[in-house]
Amino acid sequence: MDAEQQTLAQEISALLVERAQTVAVAEATTGGLISAALLWVPGASRYYAGGAVLYTLNSRVVLAGAPAELFANYQGTTPEMIAALAETMRQRLGATWCIAESGLAGPTGGRSGRPPGRTVIGVAGPVSRTQVVETGSDDRERNMIEFTTRSMRFLRDAVREAKAA
Repeated sequence: MDAEQQTLAQEISALLVERAQTVAVAEATTGGLISAALLWVPGASRYYAGGAVLYTLNSRVVLAGAPAELFANYQGTTPEMIAALAETMRQRLGATWCIAESGLAGPTGGRSGRPPGRTVIGVAGPVSRTQVVETGSDDRERNMIEFTTRSMRFLRDAVREAKAA
């Protein structure tokens, strides 16, 4: 975990603890790095509701309870899929927030023909939204780290926005 991820984890922790809110994580391409960063902060049990690495479509249905029809004609991860996955996981874990992520870390692209270095991030909660991230790189490790950082920034910004509203 790099210094920016540590700072983001501390900021997210402080915001959630201040409001007695919790976060769930549904991640794929990051392989558990988002959860690891959030759990790095002492006292994480006050705000971390749980998480899962949902690397396969089957795991998204079985573990997260995502509707199977969401993946019936799967052609790669879409913002709609990630929004649904984030909301489903948030509800299943009874969390205030959920950050979800899935894409292609590399070094190759996916069945959909999409290039590596692409992921979709979604936040569900008092503020819900999605974002497509493209790094332009096929470096798996670099992409996993970048997707983690971007996911954490996205979550932090949503929590801040909800606080300001």
